[in-house]
Amino acid sequence: MTSSPATDAAASLFAELVANGVRDVVLSPGSRSQALALAAARLSDDGVLRLHVRIDERVAGFTALGIARETGVPAAVVCTSGTAVANLLPATMEAFHAGVPLLLLTADRPPELRGVGANQATVQPGLFDPWVRATVDAPVPGDGDWRGLAAEAVAAAVGVAAAVGVADTAAVPGVAGPVHLNLPSREPLSGAMPPVDVRDGAVPVAAVSEPVVLPRGPRTVVLAGADAGAAAEELAHTADWPLIAEVVSGARFGRRLVHGYRRLLSRDDLGGRIERVVVFGHPTLSREAARLLSRHDVEVVAVRRGGEELDLNHRTRAVAAVTVAPGEPDREWLGQWMRASAAEAVDLSEQAPDADALASTDLAARRDAVRAELDAVRRPLDRERLVDAVWRATWPHDRLVFGSSRLVRVADQVLAGKKVPVHANRGLAGIDGTIATATGIAVASQAAGAPGITRVLLGDLAFLHDVGALLLPPGEQEPRLQVIVGNDGGGTIFDGLEVASSAPSAHLDRVFYTPHGVRLEHLALAYGWEYQRVTTRTALDQALTSPHGGRQIIEVPLAR
Repeated sequence: MTSSPATDAAASLFAELVANGVRDVVLSPGSRSQALALAAARLSDDGVLRLHVRIDERVAGFTALGIARETGVPAAVVCTSGTAVANLLPATMEAFHAGVPLLLLTADRPPELRGVGANQATVQPGLFDPWVRATVDAPVPGDGDWRGLAAEAVAAAVGVAAAVGVADTAAVPGVAGPVHLNLPSREPLSGAMPPVDVRDGAVPVAAVSEPVVLPRGPRTVVLAGADAGAAAEELAHTADWPLIAEVVSGARFGRRLVHGYRRLLSRDDLGGRIERVVVFGHPTLSREAARLLSRHDVEVVAVRRGGEELDLNHRTRAVAAVTVAPGEPDREWLGQWMRASAAEAVDLSEQAPDADALASTDLAARRDAVRAELDAVRRPLDRERLVDAVWRATWPHDRLVFGSSRLVRVADQVLAGKKVPVHANRGLAGIDGTIATATGIAVASQAAGAPGITRVLLGDLAFLHDVGALLLPPGEQEPRLQVIVGNDGGGTIFDGLEVASSAPSAHLDRVFYTPHGVRLEHLALAYGWEYQRVTTRTALDQALTSPHGGRQIIEVPLAR
């Protein structure tokens, strides 16, 4: 078999990706992308790339997003031309707003077949422009080559200034995001694989900006939104400022953590007296936090995370990093918040058994104690106990992924502090791609035999929206993944919104609540997942913590 320019270009492109630190490629099959697919498969066989195959491009995009979320290293997603490319848009938009590095490698027809009615040919160059750090329409192999494109794309994806040859459309120094390489080719679309010199390398590191030093003076709180990370807790601890941390922030721990922050932000003597907010990540889970960030009488300093600056009050100051000036903290201000926080803490743990009553010779006392224990064992699960059980079962070697469902808001309201790795697609807070993202997080976090389980907690509609992500190829290592579905038969999140009081109940149900009768156990069987249906806290605790070696769906029925 002879080689082809397409195959030669693809082989050199992937070798260059490996040399610049890329280790994961997610691929969907297609004709126009065959040279890219075969090059990726070859390097996977050689052990220098991890290849993940998904038949659905939308699933592939979110799987790559999950891998990049977990590792911080750009993951590449490969697809053929036409509508396949458009299916990468949801994950691309999320990656842009969340600041996640992603490489879009889209195969295309050559220029002479564009705009003339050729099969599977559409306008791909520039398709993602509002949401990518950089974009390039590469030359057709033979007319030019792809050397240097991979290095430039990786640099742009991790926030290093793009080099010559990549059209810089939305670069933000030091902020990661997606990059689009549109890769046209002519027939023959594949051929013999040429010898490839593959050298391991590392991802370039963006320059670290000097932190902005804030004076201690104003009454300040630290607000940690999605993807804030430990930096938010570190600043709150160093400055002795109250820490308001969403459950998806990765900063919900430490001695400065504020419990019940929504109610406290609404109090005139606490939230009403805030003069400055230092924001990390992207806060999205409460209207109280959004109102605080929209106030014109509050100074807002936002540490830049995603592709879009946070500026709800139109006077927010964006910075790359922040620290606090030396000096004495405002202990009165911190003390007021900590005392109020202690009063707001929620304890969802079951009471310990009454050992004395259970051992009593008084038959009535012993009977009452036994009845109390049985009631506790049989008590149906509600949303608060569901999120509490998942939170308690998860530890630092695990990963916890929240879907954009009602459950994440319940968790944000009631869960205490705990230092666990948390992920959520809150860049745009979309319902799509949750299982695929969690799968990417699982395979990345469990690479090289690392311990831990990835748990994803979501509602039934978010589950059904991404049911295609349950399909995994038999040749790939099965991740340890628990998908916990709080099933209340529809979108009950709308019950708490304005529409619930303005719409006729029949219309509310039909076009918002969208009830369904799907049997989740049948889906689990069809896709080869283990399945359990649990209705009590005891059964849920056992399901979450029993030895688990693969993919499992745990369904928890909930009342509307």
